[in-house]
Amino acid sequence: MEGIVARRVIPSDNSCLFNAVGYVMDHDKNKAPELRQVIAATVVSDPVKYSEAFLGKPNEEYCSWILDSEKWGGAIELSILADYYGREIATYDIQTTRCDLYGQGKKYSERVMLIYDGLHYDALAMSPFDGAPEEFDQTIFPVLLDRTIGPVEGLALNLVKEQHRKRSFTDTARFTLRCGVCQIGVVGQKEAVEHAQATGHVNFQEYR
Repeated sequence: MEGIVARRVIPSDNSCLFNAVGYVMDHDKNKAPELRQVIAATVVSDPVKYSEAFLGKPNEEYCSWILDSEKWGGAIELSILADYYGREIATYDIQTTRCDLYGQGKKYSERVMLIYDGLHYDALAMSPFDGAPEEFDQTIFPVLLDRTIGPVEGLALNLVKEQHRKRSFTDTARFTLRCGVCQIGVVGQKEAVEHAQATGHVNFQEYR
């Protein structure tokens, strides 16, 4: 198998998870509105499975929340999208180099891959050579009998480890932010959220 695993950058607009999934599934980086609708429809159709305990908020409230283009997706949304497409979604975390697999155990025959830097999702694709146009990307991989995707998996992990070595991730527990409104420094996502809730300031810049 010739080629490299390439990171395909998805715009940072709070919908990166959905657009990254759209790219690896459909070669379309603008599927966020459609996929948010899919998730809301799935959740509203099964209030027993998607209970307040599962979602962290009431079913109806969650549905209007996920349709807001400013809101981020995460594990719940990835598991729903894996089932919607009938494919496994592997997400590689740069900080821990861990791979989380959604749709696992469903015996899906194909897999796609995303990469996560602590705040942002990009797409992973198999490209014939470095710098090849995106239309040559392969983003859907057959799952083999051993439930891996063969050599592609090793190439993806090497890319993730390389990004980890370069510290191309945001440690959301320890990263330092400065409030763009009052210039106060906060450490980590938790403090940033608390500051935002206390003051209404939501314009943070990372600084080292």
